[in-house]
Amino acid sequence: MNLFKGFLIAMGVVVFIYTAVAIMNEGPNLFGSTWPLFLEWKWPSQFFMDFLTYLWLSGLWVAWRHEFSGVGIALGITASLLGMIFLSIYLLIAISKANGDMREVLLGKARVRAA
Repeated sequence: MNLFKGFLIAMGVVVFIYTAVAIMNEGPNLFGSTWPLFLEWKWPSQFFMDFLTYLWLSGLWVAWRHEFSGVGIALGITASLLGMIFLSIYLLIAISKANGDMREVLLGKARVRAA
């Protein structure tokens, strides 16, 4: 579990630093620089579409894990917008709260209790 936690920390830090440098170089307007690429139907746009669906899936999972409560929906939207910067921190907190029980991390406390 410690290796996984270290991996989450490393991924979050690397993506945060990369994002900070990208913002310094191009400004904070992500969609202004990437959205036109979606219309080109080339490999970079395929990559962005694939990545976007991963973001939506992570947001949906976070909201589902919180049983689509108001907090869960807000966290899901945040996951979809911030990606690994959010998800690495979210998973570290979830692992800590679940005392490393991956069933609880993946399903949420209420679903594990109901099983």
